[in-house]
Amino acid sequence: MQSLFHLAIHVLDLDRARHFYGEVLGCLEGRSTHTWVDFNFFGHQLSLHLGQPFVTTNTGKVGEHLVPMPHFGLVLPLDHWQTLVQRLKDKNMNFVLEPHCRFKGQAGEQWTMFFLDPFGNPIEVKGFASFDGVYEH
Repeated sequence: MQSLFHLAIHVLDLDRARHFYGEVLGCLEGRSTHTWVDFNFFGHQLSLHLGQPFVTTNTGKVGEHLVPMPHFGLVLPLDHWQTLVQRLKDKNMNFVLEPHCRFKGQAGEQWTMFFLDPFGNPIEVKGFASFDGVYEH
């Protein structure tokens, strides 16, 4: 079964959200009202509602790094991940965790990066050479 993931999070300003998710990340805008806006977040439904975002802390230990928790994100084919990395660098993204490869040569080898939206919501984007490796251990 294939399905779409839906996530609803808080943002402080819908115009800034539209700029970041639409212009910076390249997501297509969907329905909206004066209190929320939907985006096609790489094939998934992301709903951004006006409100106070979650408090996050760098407490998720992955390899040698502490990553922001909670966070959300996506897994892309490696070539799409590389294209997104270049897009974000061209937009002068400030990375929480610079794009890099982790678990090199091991099961689950992946490329990853972390960045924040304008409201402090942490986003992780992973790249895999093959989706077969996503759940390997």
